[in-house]
Amino acid sequence: MTNSARFDRGHTDDLMSFLAASPSPYHAVANAAERLEKAGFHQVAEVDEWDGTSGGKYVLRGGAIIAWYVPEGASASTPYRIVGAHTDSPNLRVKPIPDTGSRGWRQIAVEIYGGTLLNTWLDRDLGLSGRVTLADGSHRLVHVDRALLRVPQLAVHLDRSVNSDGLKLDKQRHMTPIWGLGTVAEGDLIAFVAEETGVPAGDIKGWDLMVHSIEAPAYLGRDRELLAGPRMDNLLSVHAGTAALAAAATRGGALPAIPVLAAFDHEENGSQSDTGADGPLLGTVLERSVFARGGSYEDRARAFAGTLCLSSDTGHAVHPNYSERHEPGHHPMPNGGPILKVNVNQRYATDGSGRAVFAAACERAGVPWQSFVSNNSMPCGTTIGPITAARHGISTVDIGVAILSMHSARELCGAEDPYLLANALTAFLEG
Repeated sequence: MTNSARFDRGHTDDLMSFLAASPSPYHAVANAAERLEKAGFHQVAEVDEWDGTSGGKYVLRGGAIIAWYVPEGASASTPYRIVGAHTDSPNLRVKPIPDTGSRGWRQIAVEIYGGTLLNTWLDRDLGLSGRVTLADGSHRLVHVDRALLRVPQLAVHLDRSVNSDGLKLDKQRHMTPIWGLGTVAEGDLIAFVAEETGVPAGDIKGWDLMVHSIEAPAYLGRDRELLAGPRMDNLLSVHAGTAALAAAATRGGALPAIPVLAAFDHEENGSQSDTGADGPLLGTVLERSVFARGGSYEDRARAFAGTLCLSSDTGHAVHPNYSERHEPGHHPMPNGGPILKVNVNQRYATDGSGRAVFAAACERAGVPWQSFVSNNSMPCGTTIGPITAARHGISTVDIGVAILSMHSARELCGAEDPYLLANALTAFLEG
């Protein structure tokens, strides 16, 4: 490596464990919270009265977590430094009436979540994860991490033109997983889930379930310089942000701003939910923190005016087989450090001032960085960055890690980049 932030494979090893243990947004926030608890943070309930004491705190709501550390001596108008990310990934999610089947096959009805690459879910061994809601309103996490389901592709003998004309998949007819043989019986899946989670089937009144590939994350390449795994978009950023917040909290009173991790759900379908970036969750938490420290609306306005946010999400590494799809002058490479994402039409929130903030953080951390902009002929994706900036009036910069196979069931990044991103985020939060 040419940069001074020496690569620590232990961080990437921990990311692999985090990915494997977080098959759903609900697992991701639980695992992030567990890591923060070990760093001295504690959970606060939204229905309780908050106090203005210093230290690390976090709020959990569904598949979202907002965590922050108030250093000693912070005033009511102390600004925030926020790392924003999202916990959800495109996948297949279980429908309200899940038990279905055809021609002697037992199947599970699923709905397509987000802009997933459908073909990547074919012929994979799939598990089941998510949460169930019990009669008393409590939740139980579900994680069946064994070969349970499969979406079988049609054999080439029955689709002779598939290799010449391309695979064509109907989301309703072709993406229904199988999970056995026999007669379809209503209630079978939930009865199975109840047995797996150790609760009576009659106690389960609701569910938010999805499938996941059970293949473990793995190093790839001759020199193991690449990392293959699921849900890097965007648990890679959630993991890095959690590590950065825990690291920043160790500085305590030396912090010039209040570091925050804001990991939202539902980014892949527009962020419009009570746990999404387009909802009021972040603003409410930050405001309550100001007011708990004895602040007024004027203090809230001053704090927000000085606040900065890095919206961290994955971006596109240059694809060696499709390089013409990329902007000719901007070819981000794996292990080249995090990318600064720019779009003048505000699909990304970065401007020149944001570039300076990000560059300064990377310089302090000794981390190299790259620039990304889309080919003018290709539509540009978006992130929680513009939403955060517009909804809260917070100066926001879009960054991330360059990957291949975005929105696949299994994505690919440089093995060094997660560590480099975490270092850059730590320097930003401590800045």
